[in-house]
Amino acid sequence: MNPSAELARAVVTALRGAGVREVVLAPGSRNAPLSFALFDAASQTPGPWPGLRLHTRIDERTGGFLALGLAKVSGRAAAVVCTSGTAVANLLPAVVEAAHAGVPLVVVTADRPARLRGTGANQTTDQDGLFGTFAPTLDVAGADLGQLLAFLRTHDHRRPVHLNVQLDDPLLPDDAWDGGEVPPWAVHATSTAPEATTLDLGPRTVVVAGDDAGPPARQLAEAAGWPLLAEPSSGCRTGDAVIRTYRLLLGTEIGERIERAVVLGHPTLSRPVSRLLARDDVEVVSVRARGMWPGRPHAIASEHEAVRVDGSDDAAWLEEWRAADRSVARQLDRLLAAEPDLTPHEVAGAVSRALPPGGLLFVGASNPIRDLDLMVAPYEVGGRRKVIANRGLAGIDGTTSSAIGAALGRPRSTRALALMGDVTFVHDTTGLVLGPREARPDLTIVVVNDDGGSIFATLEQGDPAYADRFDTLFGTPHGVDVASLCAAMRVPHLAVTSLPELEHALASPNGGIEVVEARVRRDDRRALDAKIRALTP
Repeated sequence: MNPSAELARAVVTALRGAGVREVVLAPGSRNAPLSFALFDAASQTPGPWPGLRLHTRIDERTGGFLALGLAKVSGRAAAVVCTSGTAVANLLPAVVEAAHAGVPLVVVTADRPARLRGTGANQTTDQDGLFGTFAPTLDVAGADLGQLLAFLRTHDHRRPVHLNVQLDDPLLPDDAWDGGEVPPWAVHATSTAPEATTLDLGPRTVVVAGDDAGPPARQLAEAAGWPLLAEPSSGCRTGDAVIRTYRLLLGTEIGERIERAVVLGHPTLSRPVSRLLARDDVEVVSVRARGMWPGRPHAIASEHEAVRVDGSDDAAWLEEWRAADRSVARQLDRLLAAEPDLTPHEVAGAVSRALPPGGLLFVGASNPIRDLDLMVAPYEVGGRRKVIANRGLAGIDGTTSSAIGAALGRPRSTRALALMGDVTFVHDTTGLVLGPREARPDLTIVVVNDDGGSIFATLEQGDPAYADRFDTLFGTPHGVDVASLCAAMRVPHLAVTSLPELEHALASPNGGIEVVEARVRRDDRRALDAKIRALTP
């Protein structure tokens, strides 16, 4: 057996031993030994071990975010494999998102032999440690399975890692491979729940649940009788303590009376929440978040691994929030219904209502997740709806690819939906490039198309004083014909301009990947947001 084939098979064996079941491959020459080894391993009958599933993408950035979506939805590490040179650099966006979100990702990059580094050899750069602090690197020169397993075991937690594999000629194997034996994984210490700190009752408290906060945030809020201010991707936007319009209420008298905030997950959506947590008169209690920077960007009074309460607080506090929320929610719904054109908020609300128990929703950054935050349907506890987003760095990169990965990684979802803006959709056009042999999930992608970056219209730069340069610098209308783009990708497309049309389209999925384009206005976005904020004094 030639050394490169032996090395590649050792890497694939280590991945399987580490529990990796999903691998995304981008084609190349230098990574050919890895490609052949992956194909052979994926072709074997799993037997007592779960099989390895191989996905191929022509764009490394797309491949990285596909793997990210697969890992994010399952909680199990996925791998992405590419060739040398700029291919490696294209994985950086997915790596930094995974690092900050605490998502397990194994990046496997092919490299030239060390003797060619520092020379003008084709497609050769310094890949060892290229991802810096975002992903520890093992520079692999020999087929030492023990070394590979030890590295992966050492970093067996929620973060990306990098295997940089030196592959020399010849790059083609001499024979087929039967996949080998899957090595037993190290015996892990029994996972136990962290010891919880008991919080005192008394202070007027709210629970702030950011991305990936999980059920503990809801359980705490319901046990204590505290309002739950939960973002859509928190994993706990359910139950009776949830306050739908919390973002609007924080600026009112009831918000000013908050004395303590308990923060779980990674809250990133709302300036009102940021202002709340920065207030000198609010005690902030933090539950440690995932990701490489788990600290909070504001002063905290105390930090804990978990928190609990004994008993319930004064029920009047939560009921005040519920009553105010019901009132503002009714006003918001009336306001949107009176608008002459389809609004982005109505699109978000329709998508939320279309998500059945057991369903999956992947939400893009920018306005869509903020619109959804105001419009999430009241979900019951135990409905097993999974709403996720790339909130580690909250970029628009790779959203379509991550959504497809999430849908592929959760095949038993009763329905898979994605909600994103037009710029986000166009930014990841290659996410729709799937070869004829690739698995295609059932996924309805709803694109809110206002021909540009409308989120900037709601920020300081959207002030009319900057109207003469706004579109050039921020609005960036692109004029993309989404229907034609989808046709080029052979993806079914339907455009809608009204709420009934959208609801009908969402009620009648065709299967496979399909795009529903909801066409909305951008010129009234700033005014519409002002109307919504004016609902609360």
